[in-house]
Formats: sequence, structure tokens, C-alpha cells
Amino acid sequence: MNPILMALILIGLVSAFAVSARNRYKLLRVGQPTWETRFDRIPERAREVLRFAVLQTKMPNYKLAAAAHYLIFAGFVVLLLRTLVLWGRGFDPGFNLFVLGPEGSFGAPLGAIYGFVKDCFALLVLIGASVFLYLRVVRRERRMTLSGEGVVILGIIMVMMLADILYDGASLVLASRSFSECKALIAENCNAVQTIVAPLGSELSTMPPHFNAAEPAGSTMSLLLAGLGTGPLIALAHAGFWTHSTLVLVFLNILPYSKHFHIITAVPNVFFGDLTPLGRLKPLAPSTEALMGLVEKANEGDDLHGARIGYGRIEHFPWKDNLDFYTCTECGRCSDNCPATMTGKKLSPKHFTLALRDNLYSRQKELIAGERKKEDLVPTVIDPDVLWACTSCRACEEQCPVNITYVDKIVQMRRSLVVLRGEFPRELAKPFEGMEVNGNPWNLSRSDRGTWADGLEIPTFKEKPTTPVLFWVGCAASYDDRAKRIARSTAQLLKQAGVDFAILGDEETCTGDPARRAGNEYLFTMLAETNAATLNGYKEQGGIRTILTTCPHCFNTLTNEYPDFGARFEVVHHSDYLLGLLAEKRLVPSKPVRGKVVYHDSCYLGRYNGIYESPREILSRIEGVELVEVERFQRNKGLCCGAGGAQMWMEEQNNDRVNVKRTLQLIDTGATKLATACPFCMTMVGDGIKSQSKEDTIANYDVVELLALACASGPDDGAVAPSAQSAAAAN
Repeated sequence: MNPILMALILIGLVSAFAVSARNRYKLLRVGQPTWETRFDRIPERAREVLRFAVLQTKMPNYKLAAAAHYLIFAGFVVLLLRTLVLWGRGFDPGFNLFVLGPEGSFGAPLGAIYGFVKDCFALLVLIGASVFLYLRVVRRERRMTLSGEGVVILGIIMVMMLADILYDGASLVLASRSFSECKALIAENCNAVQTIVAPLGSELSTMPPHFNAAEPAGSTMSLLLAGLGTGPLIALAHAGFWTHSTLVLVFLNILPYSKHFHIITAVPNVFFGDLTPLGRLKPLAPSTEALMGLVEKANEGDDLHGARIGYGRIEHFPWKDNLDFYTCTECGRCSDNCPATMTGKKLSPKHFTLALRDNLYSRQKELIAGERKKEDLVPTVIDPDVLWACTSCRACEEQCPVNITYVDKIVQMRRSLVVLRGEFPRELAKPFEGMEVNGNPWNLSRSDRGTWADGLEIPTFKEKPTTPVLFWVGCAASYDDRAKRIARSTAQLLKQAGVDFAILGDEETCTGDPARRAGNEYLFTMLAETNAATLNGYKEQGGIRTILTTCPHCFNTLTNEYPDFGARFEVVHHSDYLLGLLAEKRLVPSKPVRGKVVYHDSCYLGRYNGIYESPREILSRIEGVELVEVERFQRNKGLCCGAGGAQMWMEEQNNDRVNVKRTLQLIDTGATKLATACPFCMTMVGDGIKSQSKEDTIANYDVVELLALACASGPDDGAVAPSAQSAAAAN
């Protein structure tokens, strides 16, 4: 076509992109090292890329947008070859990528096959782009960032497809007029026509424009252009050719400065994702003593907030977090499923990420140059209320199609506030003091920790240090009057099944989950070391081969975080453990428990640890239970109860409460019994029932309590609240 012009376009625009990409790479490297290597477990990382980046398994959560995205994604993959072909034709008019010519290759008409596939996908890309235009301009999806940039990008994509179809259509018409009539054309037109139709071969030279099924889009366009003269057709063919060839590179140069940067960064972002357990937060230091040393060193310097204890400044984030910022598609799925956003709090995971990204971009030059302003992110960039609204439920991460993480960033920023600056909501002062002094966030006496078991004759490990099963009761089930009934029902079922178990009694202390999620890493580390010493002490005596928990927060902490402090045990949640006893026939439900039951998924049991079916399976084995589900908001899409991330002890930022919203979803199923598998969820759902004055018609149970009723081993006196008894009688 024009080798000089094509060379200038390729060299100029590719060079411009290289400069932008180089600067973005340098900015990425400004980030600190990650906690673990991201170049290990290559086969597993490759599977993650296939699952999330190629197959895009999270996209179908929004079906219309997913269909449109699949069409555009697949279209770009197929049309990549077409773009290479067009660039090649800029230097050699007959270029067909060696194997896509009209003569066929390897005994197959590869060119015709690709032409058909390419045309089909060009049309599908147009359809997909039109859907996104509809979502942005007509429906105006609130979750999306409705900027002009998105419309411009969609316009570029559509023009690229139309330009390619125009080039094909004009070429087909010119091919039908070319060789046999070339002598009748003026010389310059003859040369231009032959250049344009060179890739098509000579077999179409004597054929009139017609619809060729092998190239449906191009053939349709040729029918529309058949009445034009040779000059206009040459002009249109060149317009289509150069527009497509150039817009691809223009689009490439826009990527580093737009949300479409994810086209380049999504695959590496997924590949370099954290493969450690979802429920694990990275420790700031290996021990309390080491953490204290870091804090003391920070206090000795002239820039306390500059110390990387948590993330207080943009340069504290690791390079992988910077890659997260690059990769955000601004689709808003995270915020659309965030309980804080849904109830009008200041936190929007999308805007949290974009605020950090924009701050990173705005300081690119100085950060690359090694300059470090003393610019604290809170409150300059991020309002503290944004951080303290997070329930750590991971709904945002479950929905993000490119595997961006949010909870770890928020907790790290909380750590900077709490550990370095001593700033946290006033409501957390008492829980922090209670965990430090008495080993529980309610600051109740440590000596009362085992009183829930009065009359059940449960041994302690002081009495039986070689007992194989430890029943880790947790703070809620040890002190909260309602949650104590969960512990009693669990213990009664274990005794009925003949399980050899014991408890720690007053040797048990809070796992530290609320402190850690609230950013008080020092307090968490202290509690973790204390508990690890106790557990390992009995393990050395031949006891504690399995730890059984009723609280998902304890389960997650003991399973995923205590190994960092030397405590490695098999930890089982009571729903899994009791289901095993049912399977072994050591527990046999014999008494009907009638009613319509809806189960609420705990975030720390479900999204953090993948336990969704065990509680449901237990309920399904109880005669009389009719199990129903919340429409859409169930399992990994279930709405948080609102207690996680230390929210149990904080006041919400407005009157629209997360637990009430979740309870209304459960009530809307028509259920008369709301089942949970977490004492915190039970408390929050119970308060939600009270807020709707439904105590006399809707009962609130833990799964273990319903199983205890069915196995006729409980609940004992007072094991069901009066409201629950009324509801049970009504059914």
C-alpha cells in the first residue's frame, strides 16, 4: 500500500506506547516487594490465568455485560491476526500471513475459513460494543463509571470493525472489475485497483459483486457499494485500510491512561495473585518483640508516618498492589455487592481503588525520580470513615473479574493508623482493652470463660492433657448468653456421638481476629503467641490432634493465620465435623423439626474458606425442614451480616444497617426459621429480627441447635429463646 507511511505509523505509535509502558513499569517498580515470591507454583498460576483471565468465570454474574464482554474479547483475539495481515499489506499488497491466501495452505482453505470467522466476529464485536453503549448511555448502569472515555473507546472499537468491513467490501467490488477491464481504466486507477485486490487472487476478477457466504460482512458491504465508481471505491478501500491499521495503534496508546489498561495488565495481575489462603493476612513481624522493635525504630526517626508499618503512604504499597490499581476496569461490581456501599456508607471499593490509583498516577514523575513527599493517604486521599466502614466480607473480591484485592489494603491502612498513629474509632477502645486484659472483647472475667459448660461434665485439658479433640469455644459462645446455647448444643452432640474431647476453660483466650481486622496487629500478635504456646504445649504432651470450632472467625484465624506463629493443627468447623458424625451414623436425627428454614452464609466460613454445603447438608438431613434460599444473595454472593472487620463493636455510619438489610432478605423468603453457623451472624440476624418486631413469628437458630433438636439431645433448658419457642410451636 505505502511502505513508508506504514513504517512511520508503526514506528511512531509503537515508540510512543513504549515510552508510556516504560513509565508505567517504572512506577510499578516504585512499589515495595511482596511478602511472598510471586514466581512460584507456575502450573497453579497458569490455571488461574485460564480460569479468570481467559475463560473469565466471574463475568456471568452480570449476564448481559458478560455476553457483551465475551463477544468483544473473543473478537479481539480473532481479529489480532487480521491486524497483523493489514500491517503486512502496508509493505506488501499481496501479504496474507503466508497461510491465509486464497490458494489455501496445508490442503485446506485456511484463508476462506479465517475470512468467515473474522467477519462473524467483527459483527459480534459490533453487537457487544452496542450492548455496552446501551448500558452506558441508555440504561446508565450506576455501578459503572459513566465517563466520556468509555464512550470514546467503544466508538473506536466500532469504527475499527466498520473500517475493516468497509475495506473488504470495497475490495470485493474492485476485484470484480479489475483485470479484464484494467485497460479501460486510467493508468493510476488500474495500479490502485490491482494493489487493493492483490490479496484476493484472480478468481474474482470476472465476477460481479455478490453475496459470498465465506465473507458475510464484507460481501454485504460490497452489495451496498456496487453502484459506486472506481475512484470512490479506491478512496473507501484506503480509508477502511488505514483507519483500521492506525486505530489499533491509537487504541494501544490510550490503554496506559485509561481503565482499558486491564487489556494488558489483567493476565499478569491474575498470574501474580496471592496463592496463600484467602483468610490469611500477612503479619507485620514474626513476633511481638520484633514488631515492638519496628515501632520503636519508627518513633526514633524524624518521620514517624513514613515508616512502613502498614500502609500510610502510596509508596508503602507493594508492586502487586500497584498492578491492582492499573488493572481496575471501573466496572463497579465490587461496590455493587459491598454491604457498606449498599447501605450508604462512605466506603465504595471501586472509588477506594481509583483514589489510590489516581494518587499514584498524579505523583508518577516524583516517585520514579525517587522523591518522597511526606503525604499521608489518610485523610488527604482516603477519608478514615472509608476504612472503618469495611466489614472485611470479601464480597468485592469475590465479584472482581480481574482478582483485585481490597480487604488486605484496607487492613494495612488501618494498621498504619492504629499501630503508628494510635487513631481508631473510640468504640474499639473497650474491646482492645478487654482482649488485652481478660482475653475477650467484652472485658468479662477470664475466670468465667468456662461457666457455659456448667452441669455438662466436660473435662479441661488441665485434667486430660492427652485428649485428641479440642473444642475451641471462642469468646462469643463463652460469654454471650444466646451464643452459649450454641456451645452447649455442640457439646451435647459430641457427647452423644462418643467423641473424646475437652476444652481449655480459662486457658483459652481470644484468637485476636477482631484486633487484627481492626488494625491492632500488636495486640493480635500478643494473643496469637499466647494461644500458640498453650496449644503446642498440649500437643507436645500427646493431645490436640484436631481443633473443633463453632465460630468461623476462630476457625479462619486458627487455620490460616496461626501457622505463621508456629501453631499448625487440623482445624474443623462444627458444621463439617457434625456432618461427618452424621455420615458415620454416630448421630442419627430421629425427631422432626418442621418449618421453612433459610440458611445465612457466614463470610468467614463461605467466601474465606469455601464451606457452603455442609450446613445445608445437615439441614437437609433433618426431617421436616424445608430449606429455602435467598434469591441471588446466597452462597458466595450472600450479603454480610455486618459484624466482620470488628464492626461488631462499632456504630454504623448511618441508620441504614447492614444486618437489617440482610435480615429482610432472609425474611422475604417466607422462612419461619433463620439458620446460621456463626455466633456473630446469629447476634446480628437476631437484632435484625427484633428491628422488624418479628420475634414472635420467626425463630433464630444455629445449625447445631436444629440438629440437636432433631437428635433429641437438646436444646436444654433455656436453649431456645422464647421467640424461637413460640415460632416452633406455631409450626
